[in-house]
Amino acid sequence: MQTPKGLRLHIGLFGRRNAGKSSLINALTNQKIAIVSDVPGTTTDPVEKACELAPIGPVVFIDTAGIDDVGELGGLRTERSLAVLGWVDVALIVCDAKALTESELELIGTVKSTATPAVVVLNKADTADSQALTATENQVRELGYEPVTVCASQKQNIDAVREAIVKLAQSAVDPDLPLLGDLVHPGDTVMLVTPIDTGAPKGRLILPQVQAIREILDADAKCIVVRENRLAEALANEKEPPAFVVTDSQVVQSVVDQTPKEIPVTTFSIQMAYSKCDLVDMARGAAMIDFLRPGDKVMICETCSHHPQPDDIGRKKLPRWLAKKVGGELDVEVVVGKDFPVDLTPYKLILQCGGCVVTRRHMLTRLAQAKRQNVPMTNYGVAISHLQGVLERALELHPEAMKAFHEARETFSNRS
Repeated sequence: MQTPKGLRLHIGLFGRRNAGKSSLINALTNQKIAIVSDVPGTTTDPVEKACELAPIGPVVFIDTAGIDDVGELGGLRTERSLAVLGWVDVALIVCDAKALTESELELIGTVKSTATPAVVVLNKADTADSQALTATENQVRELGYEPVTVCASQKQNIDAVREAIVKLAQSAVDPDLPLLGDLVHPGDTVMLVTPIDTGAPKGRLILPQVQAIREILDADAKCIVVRENRLAEALANEKEPPAFVVTDSQVVQSVVDQTPKEIPVTTFSIQMAYSKCDLVDMARGAAMIDFLRPGDKVMICETCSHHPQPDDIGRKKLPRWLAKKVGGELDVEVVVGKDFPVDLTPYKLILQCGGCVVTRRHMLTRLAQAKRQNVPMTNYGVAISHLQGVLERALELHPEAMKAFHEARETFSNRS
């Protein structure tokens, strides 16, 4: 099984048209994985390429359109390219070694303003005289970056770019937290409840379930995997109770009912909020559910583009459960993939999936945008546990998140 995209280091390449971004990807990977052409604008939209980059390992390169693209369509392409800054762990800013243009200076400033770890790569060094090259390098240093000078088409000094990426990956990138954090200890038994419904992939488990199994094994612990209808039987068969139970959110109420109170329960989605985002903030956001009114606008976000099932969790079940809680239909908008509105103020609440296919930085960028605009944001697992009336139990392993939920509910109550 390949490393999932969401667990790979994401490296975005940004620069003008024909700056050599695609050539640099090919040079870094020693593969022809990006189309190289002298025609400006060969790359028109962000293109993701999963591969191996020694000595880092599995990564995703995101090749973007030139930030100097022209016309109405070019402006949209530039906008999409800059949006990628919210996804990536490391940005490679590819510039011409001869001199920095206004658009390149603006790009460097934009990257710096997002606090994205970045390397400024001065490409086409073979076309610049020594005086111009020195002046450009000094200009980059004045902007706060140490330049790396290369000739990507000739594969000159490419190792220096790799070294710079490695250095940033080790020091500046905020990695995903483990899915189960420090909850698992050697010798523990952990029970996983994995329903098999119409949304379950044929012949395999979903990513968070696989990730949990691997982490339990890595911790030198034991893992028992059951369907929800076998949970009570499995618990009764164990001489020692499991350290805790992790369940799919859709059956959390049934699992809580079957699990003795002394055994903690959590959900895969709640643990994804812990791993990929900020569980405390997601718990705060869930408190807004109690203050929604019929007709309020709610956004449901799914970062993957799976084919919707007849009883899809995001499009069917969540809206239905919310409507039952609120006492009437809500104005629900479903956003899929990388799309995320710039203006979030029309929404009373944002419900985000676990984000298993994207980076922690991507999820934190969305959360930060919502917080700047004072729009509460939660995730599927926290919301479903609250809607099913079992949030206290589902957050037992995360008391700080439960405390934040109660505080936020009091705050929202005072506003209403």
